[in-house]
Amino acid sequence: MPHNPPPAQGNEFLLPGHRILVLSGRDATAFAHAQFMNDVAGLPVGHWQWNGWLTPKGRLVALFALLKRDEQALWLLLPDVDPAELATALQRFVFRSKVTLEGHADLVVSGIFSQPTSASNAQIAEIERDRIELDMGAAGGPRALRIGAGVDSSGDGSDLWAAFDLEHGLPRLPPSQAGQWTPQQLSLDRLRAYSVKKGCYPGQEIVARTHFLGQAKRGLARFEAGSAMSVGSEVRDGERVLGTIVSVSGQHALAVLPLEHAAVALRADGIALQEAPLLNGLER
Repeated sequence: MPHNPPPAQGNEFLLPGHRILVLSGRDATAFAHAQFMNDVAGLPVGHWQWNGWLTPKGRLVALFALLKRDEQALWLLLPDVDPAELATALQRFVFRSKVTLEGHADLVVSGIFSQPTSASNAQIAEIERDRIELDMGAAGGPRALRIGAGVDSSGDGSDLWAAFDLEHGLPRLPPSQAGQWTPQQLSLDRLRAYSVKKGCYPGQEIVARTHFLGQAKRGLARFEAGSAMSVGSEVRDGERVLGTIVSVSGQHALAVLPLEHAAVALRADGIALQEAPLLNGLER
């Protein structure tokens, strides 16, 4: 099956779907640790992690990269969520905490399919012109994400960026899929995106019980097809419905399916699906 090559090495491009929500204040880390599903308190300053916010029933509302700039400043890199809407939803839980939530439209996010200048794994790097860089590479090759006040872009690689995410098991969830799936159903353990050892957070009881009782029965499967698929489409084995497509980029898709399933004769929207392995290396 044909695979589109990434933009030429060294060509930086905008990622307009990626936006920044900043949590700042004396209680920023404590607030994020209590609300989000990964261990924010244990994350070293100058590092980042995959993280997310769940409903009380353990369904994922938003998946993001959380950057710990310092103990009083956290940046949420949101690939598919409106920062203002998330800030409004989180504001209901601030109460007396000393934390401010603010979107930053002035922070431009860009990507490049080449080795990072100096970022490595989960360590954030400061680069030229007051910009920062994250290492977003994995088994599929090197790439870097940059956040700052501006970018000299050449071409558009955002679709290929999303396809890379899907190939490595990072679901890009549109609004229709928000609040539908548990972290285990989205195989987010592969990204080390949630904790079963930290204290309470919304949905923690569901996540921990599923983990410790070994009740995870469904997870992500990656598919490619000869034409584009639709989010929300049923994955079928003949007349039997096996699961749902939750994330699409071109001819690439992720679906939630039973962990044990046949990988032949699967279709969605009448389109034959070819299952491919999830690539590794995007965990942080």
